[in-house]
Amino acid sequence: MHATLLGVLGLALLGALHAQDSVPVQTDFQQDKLTGRWYSIGLASNSNWFKDKKHLMKMCTTVISVTADGNLEVTSTYPKGDQCEKRNSLYTKTEQPGRFSYSSPRWGSKHDIRVVETNYEEYALVATQISKSTSTSTMVLLYSRTKELSPERLERFTQFSREQGLTDEEILILPQTDKCMADAA
Repeated sequence: MHATLLGVLGLALLGALHAQDSVPVQTDFQQDKLTGRWYSIGLASNSNWFKDKKHLMKMCTTVISVTADGNLEVTSTYPKGDQCEKRNSLYTKTEQPGRFSYSSPRWGSKHDIRVVETNYEEYALVATQISKSTSTSTMVLLYSRTKELSPERLERFTQFSREQGLTDEEILILPQTDKCMADAA
């Protein structure tokens, strides 16, 4: 029984690792073109955090800049109650252009971040595999340079999220808001 359980867990882990390896990265990724202001239009995740907070989420702004050593500084500003909260993250570049790593000191998690596809001027689709000591989860983000995006881009986000094993209940087009939009710069 114990060996069977270990075998099943091993296969599940192998499947999760293989699934993440199959997540593509933007061909000919150009990091400098990804910089600037983005709006978070869509968010999909199978994490417990997302399931608990999904009903409270709204569109937010994210500003991406390149640090002196070539990593990405990512600053997101989002409404939380009556306040605007800012979160700074440092995405460390890897040997593969368009792929980054991030460790969250707050949550004790490691993030494998991939820019899946972007045309830099309109949208960016980003997939993240989040690993904690007790679990792994998947998150997909859809960024836009404007507060609205074409139905085709929204459908691509939904389709890609499903390809990552996420269900329709785990996929959210974020409600628009004007709150905290001017604060992000």
